[in-house]
Amino acid sequence: MIGRITSVFGVKGWLKVYSYTDPVDGILNYRHWTLIQDGKRFAAELEAGRRQGQGIVVKLKDIDDRELARTYGGAEIRVPTSELPELPEGEYYWHQLEKLAVFTVEGERLGQVHHLLETGSNDVLVVRADEASIDQRERLIPYLPDQVVREVDLAAERLVVDWDPEF
Repeated sequence: MIGRITSVFGVKGWLKVYSYTDPVDGILNYRHWTLIQDGKRFAAELEAGRRQGQGIVVKLKDIDDRELARTYGGAEIRVPTSELPELPEGEYYWHQLEKLAVFTVEGERLGQVHHLLETGSNDVLVVRADEASIDQRERLIPYLPDQVVREVDLAAERLVVDWDPEF
C-alpha cells in the first residue's frame, strides 16, 4: 500500500490522499493504481496531482464530481510491486520486512515482524510473538542496520537482531 484516499477536495472530483511514500509526493509517480475498499478492488488512473499544503490532492480519470469522489473515501491505494523502483543493496521496502521471522544473534526466535512504525529518528519493527517464539511478548525493536539489525535474508524469510530478549 502506498497511500489512502482520505476525503474529497473541492467540487470537481479531486481527492485528498495520505501518502506513505518518501518523499510524500512520490505517490504521484505512479499513474495506474488499484483501489481497495470494503474488500473490493477498482482500477484507477491518476489524471493529475499536486502537493496542497502538507498533503497531496489528486484527480482520478472519470471522477468529475464531489459526490462520486466521496464514495472513494478510505480506499487503500496500491501499485504492483513490479512498478516500485529497485533499491540499493541493503535497503528494503517495509512490505519486504513484514512477516519475516525475527531471531536474536544467539538464535532465539522473538516472533515475526508485524509492521513498522516511523518515529522520526528511525523506523521501528513491531515484532509479535508466534507459536515458535521464546515467549508471548510484543517487542518494539529499532530498525538500525549494522547496529541492531545484523542480517536480513529475504529468501530465508529471516531477520537477525542484536537485541536482548528481556527488552
